[in-house]
Amino acid sequence: MTHYSMTARGSFEVTMTPQASNTHDGVTESRVALDKRYHGHLEAAGSGAMLSTTTAVKGSAGYVAMERVSGTLHGRAGSFVLQHSGIMTRGTPQLIVTIVPDSGTGELAGISGECGITVTPSGHTYELHYTLTGAR
Repeated sequence: MTHYSMTARGSFEVTMTPQASNTHDGVTESRVALDKRYHGHLEAAGSGAMLSTTTAVKGSAGYVAMERVSGTLHGRAGSFVLQHSGIMTRGTPQLIVTIVPDSGTGELAGISGECGITVTPSGHTYELHYTLTGAR
């Protein structure tokens, strides 16, 4: 079986649409719909849902999200699912974004990997490190 390892880089825009929110004892729980547009090595649309919690302590929060990404990655058409898990401890972020095993379709079947996300005042960028098993 052939393994093909690559890194994809580019930018993305995200639109977050609030769905529901509850606050109890200074802790806010929120649900948000995600709509993304990826550019660069990944030309795709992403959609999904995010659950987040913010605390009464400034800069402390957490979120989880599931996102289906559909388009082309280095010219290969298909889709895959990203699982996000993020924690912010008094302003210090930790983020893990992983491709869900066996979620790849089309020419992206067999994809695995992780994605780094950087947020700056000028926008969002991604760096996707992935492996395709049986890639052409």
